[in-house]
Amino acid sequence: MASSKAYLEFVLEQLSDTDGITYRSMMGEFIIYCRGKVIGGIYDDRFLVKSAEAAKRLMPDVPYEIPYEGGSKMLLVEDIDNRKFLKELIEAISDELPEPKKKKR
Repeated sequence: MASSKAYLEFVLEQLSDTDGITYRSMMGEFIIYCRGKVIGGIYDDRFLVKSAEAAKRLMPDVPYEIPYEGGSKMLLVEDIDNRKFLKELIEAISDELPEPKKKKR
């Protein structure tokens, strides 16, 4: 089942206080970036983030979910209505992740 554009717009609105948020549509789902780093995505109308140490620390009791068949476990963001928490979560994940590799030309 693909994610809806309406849910994407809702999540993007909730993340609007966070700088550097972009997204890319991919096979009916949406990959979410913060400052050029993949931090998670929207899969079957669920907002999932990478299981970075910062995310596990900020959301110690949330369930792991599989975004798609064969995908790695990710953390389900349950407190989607709390913009302050989302900003802290996304920025912490982004700060922890390595810079994306430069593509060779």
